[in-house]
Amino acid sequence: MQHNYLLKRVPLKVFLWALCIPFFASAQDRGLQQQISLNDLSAFKNPSANWSIAGSAMADFNKQEIMTKKDGQGVLVSIPGKGKNEDIFTNMEHGDIDLSVDFIMPKGSNSGIYLQGRYEIQLLDSWGKQALTSGDLGAVYERWDETRPAGQFGYDGVAPRINVSRAPGLWQNIRIQFQAPKFDGSGKKIANARVVRIILNGVVIIENAELQAPTRGSAFANEAATGPLRLQGDHGPVAFRNFRYSNHVSTMSVDGSRQVWDANDKPVSVDVKGEPVVFRSFVDIPGKRVTHSASVGLLNNISYGFDLELGTIYQIWKGGFLDASPMWLSRGDGNARAIGSVINLSDKPALALIHEDNQAWPDTLEKGIFRQKGYELDEAGVPTFTYIFDGIKINDKTTSDDGKMLTRKISVDGLAAPKDLFTRVADAKDITDLGNGLYSVDDFTYYVQLDKGVKPVIRNSAKGKEMLLPIKNTDKGSSTQYSLIW
Repeated sequence: MQHNYLLKRVPLKVFLWALCIPFFASAQDRGLQQQISLNDLSAFKNPSANWSIAGSAMADFNKQEIMTKKDGQGVLVSIPGKGKNEDIFTNMEHGDIDLSVDFIMPKGSNSGIYLQGRYEIQLLDSWGKQALTSGDLGAVYERWDETRPAGQFGYDGVAPRINVSRAPGLWQNIRIQFQAPKFDGSGKKIANARVVRIILNGVVIIENAELQAPTRGSAFANEAATGPLRLQGDHGPVAFRNFRYSNHVSTMSVDGSRQVWDANDKPVSVDVKGEPVVFRSFVDIPGKRVTHSASVGLLNNISYGFDLELGTIYQIWKGGFLDASPMWLSRGDGNARAIGSVINLSDKPALALIHEDNQAWPDTLEKGIFRQKGYELDEAGVPTFTYIFDGIKINDKTTSDDGKMLTRKISVDGLAAPKDLFTRVADAKDITDLGNGLYSVDDFTYYVQLDKGVKPVIRNSAKGKEMLLPIKNTDKGSSTQYSLIW
């Protein structure tokens, strides 16, 4: 079985557009200078009672269509009730638009963003779904015609190319680049509307989709040069924040002329097909180059980066696996990049001996305290990393059964663990206890799930809060376990 260094050369255009290429920008909303104010509802036309402005919203991970809110400003919330529930329209009308917005939804919820009130981009809890349709998160929703044959009423929808949806109750970002239909002086349509790009959680999922006509549920029977944004509020709870937009939309990215590599170079991708992959390289993360990285691609499009010098999982992602082109083009620089929706975690040591409550977590390790011993593959090809920490032999294995989460187990091989040996699970601005062992991290960017009855140490850190777990000794050995969900 071949598990490592699976390199594949593919044609330029296929690599650039058929894979889920991350949207490389210094900020998700770069260049989007206009905003929709969420200080009150004055930016919207006659909002129904299901819509309100709040300071924060929390959507439930486990319970169907449950959302709560707190007083304040900055978040637009729809919680359908027993009364009249309607969609909401902006006073602003747009033609071409480059729109970025954050949204949050509870388990099982359903909403949508209608461009010009006519063309729906679907919002749905599609977390972990493998076979995507035009009804899933980020899709261009279908048109509808009941004069067509039975079973074919819906047509012309566009499904996302890959699922990078996050778990219910986590904030997500969608960026939509849209060109409005064009009309001549007599009002005759001379160009169809077009979705130039849809970028979900930093990954291009749809590109260059021509829209022949409005999608199902359009608020208007006709097409026009302009129209309002319309947000669906009658199907399930949803909340939005950070509406930013521009009315300039470029087609350079889809006209076939963009050249990223030299003419004689061909990009190199590393894919996961049928079995996990472990790939050694440099990896650049914000503010640092990880020089001894093992990127691990598991099945169902879920991956993580492991620092072989610190025993740390420093990033996690869903989508594709790796772009190894920088390693192989020209002289090469040894770097590989994650292809997908990436969450950066701590880049500090994974283990430490904490003797006192106020002892800070170390930023580095003293020379000789950590020695990497390599890894072993189980029958499914999943690696267990082994290393020596302060004379203690550690086995470190991370698995995923369904692509929805990563479960990490750190265990001591042989002797009992010292009572003051801890692993740091999270270091973030905030960590919130949601009950039943579930914690949100960094304003609902991801979750940590602990086994029933496990009590972590949550304390102040330089960033804000950190979560520590002791390596506990039991009659079955010394270990700790947690899951990362996003």
